[in-house]
Order: sequence, then C-alpha cells, then structure tokens
Amino acid sequence: MPNIKSAKKRVLVTEKKNAINRSDNAELKTAIKKMNAAIEAGNYDEANALLPATMSVIDSAVSKGLIHKNNAANKKSAISKKVNALKA
Repeated sequence: MPNIKSAKKRVLVTEKKNAINRSDNAELKTAIKKMNAAIEAGNYDEANALLPATMSVIDSAVSKGLIHKNNAANKKSAISKKVNALKA
C-alpha cells in the first residue's frame, strides 16, 4: 500500500478507470458475439437489425481509446462482409 498521498490517489483512480475499461470491453465483445451468433444462425433479418448497433459500439470503443481505428475498421469490414454474404 502506498504511503504518499498522490500515490494513494493514483491507486484509486487506476482502479476506477480499470473497472470502466473492463465494462466497455465487455460491451464491445458482447455486441460482436451477438452479431456473430445471428450470422452463424443464418438469420439475415436479425443480423441486419443488429448491424447499426454493433457498428456504433465499435465506433464508441475507438473514441474511448479501447481499440485502434484500424482495428475497428477491420472488425466493421468483416462483419459487413459476413452480413452481405448472408444476404446473397
């Protein structure tokens, strides 16, 4: 346990930020898993309905600094490609 006041504060702030990041990461992974589950089931209507929400979650992860913008672009591209293949 730190003895210096500023070090104590850093511990508290780090714990708080860590909890927020874990929550945001869980939200991102859940959205992608739901989308992949709909695609695997072959349910085009559900996948198409989940598409905007999933893209939004990925974009918000980029703005929060959870993932790099190129990583987000790859995820979005892969999801779009799977949904379009499902349509055809």
